[in-house]
Amino acid sequence: MSEQEAVNIIRTGGVLVYPTETLFAVGADAMDERAANRVARIKGRPVSKPLPLIIGSIEQLDLVTETISPELLRLTRHFWPGPLSILVKAREELPFAVKDSRGYTSVRWTEHPLAASLCLKSHSPLIATSANLSGKPATGLIEELDEELTMAVEGVFDAQPGPKGGDPSTVVEPLRGNKIKVYRDGVVSRSALVSAGFVVVD
Repeated sequence: MSEQEAVNIIRTGGVLVYPTETLFAVGADAMDERAANRVARIKGRPVSKPLPLIIGSIEQLDLVTETISPELLRLTRHFWPGPLSILVKAREELPFAVKDSRGYTSVRWTEHPLAASLCLKSHSPLIATSANLSGKPATGLIEELDEELTMAVEGVFDAQPGPKGGDPSTVVEPLRGNKIKVYRDGVVSRSALVSAGFVVVD
């Protein structure tokens, strides 16, 4: 599959499996409610677990949130592009499937060149949840993708470079006064957050 074919799937409301810096993801246009609901159904993901997002440039952050705090900007300067997912107040027009009960979503500026390019050429943030059925292991290897999942989507974009594998992204929420809460430990370590001047709180 060519990159243009992958972009066309996204822009026409389809669901796509594609590589990120850590694992293969399954996703769609994050601003398309029907597509977002399909991603959740295909994964068997409970509604209480909002779908995470990626962007292809810092400018696309404005498509996800209207609330750009100093703490958020400090995190982005230190760790983006890269595998740090940050909880932000989502724009009202984003689908319910990408937001939690507080109206927050997680977003990261991906450092994977193909995933970033898909965001930019689709002119939209993308849903980026791991390409596995809920409860089954995620993977960075094309041959380990679940056949049931790949049959349920419009396409698999498996161009190079592929995912590196390993841990998923770290998920944090910026709080006031350089404090951050870690919701999921991942590639970006707590010590790296502390070294960048942040205070990790429980």
